[in-house]
Amino acid sequence: MAKKEKSEYLIQAVSHALDLLEQFHGETDELGVTELSKRLKLHKNNVFRLLATLESRGYIEQNKVTENYRLGLKTLELGQTFIKQMGLLRQSKPVIEDLVKTCNETTYVAVLKDFHIIYLDSVETTMTVRVVPRVGSRLPAYCTAAGKVQIAYMSGEEIDHYLPNRELEKFTANTISDREVLKKQLAEIAEQGYAIDNEELDEGVKCVSAPIRDYTRRIIGAVSISGPSMRFSDERVSKELLPLAIKAAEEISTKLGYQK
Repeated sequence: MAKKEKSEYLIQAVSHALDLLEQFHGETDELGVTELSKRLKLHKNNVFRLLATLESRGYIEQNKVTENYRLGLKTLELGQTFIKQMGLLRQSKPVIEDLVKTCNETTYVAVLKDFHIIYLDSVETTMTVRVVPRVGSRLPAYCTAAGKVQIAYMSGEEIDHYLPNRELEKFTANTISDREVLKKQLAEIAEQGYAIDNEELDEGVKCVSAPIRDYTRRIIGAVSISGPSMRFSDERVSKELLPLAIKAAEEISTKLGYQK
């Protein structure tokens, strides 16, 4: 029996579902059934069934305000799994190792998940007084440098969706608990390209962070330098630590295919 070509095993419905997911790329974040029907050259009923199936599994979600559809959190989970297994950690490790050799402060690589950050990897300082590594921990994004520098580039609608309507929980006296004040700071972060945690999660701990982008220009993580506030003077932060964090993030981004 002649060996069949792999193309003969393709399942059309699965292929259509993947075609649908691939329509959400670049600046396209939401699409309606009519537009998807035109793009895929499929009847609206077929598109709706595909959307319903993908939505039930978390790969697509509907914006209740516009009734359009967008990628669901499940696609983010898959993307982050790929990053962890194949790209981000492998490319970032030598960069953050060199970064620690330069500044001798603990350095992290973190990703965003459900408006929390997760530290994937870290390299510790040799200093006696240091920040305890939190690899694997889930921390609130709004009061961490690595979190703020990633959510800052979200749309206003996304930020409103994730931020609770009530006052944000305060962890220290410096935690920004007012939603509008935080949103104003996020706009500034998006413009300047870096974020600072000024003892907002832990008293006595400061952090600076810059975003990591992949070949699609999307932000997929962040590099952070963290340490005791006594070593993070405003002058050192602005003249040494921020430039180092930005340079490291850009180097990792370049390794992942990002081009300015």
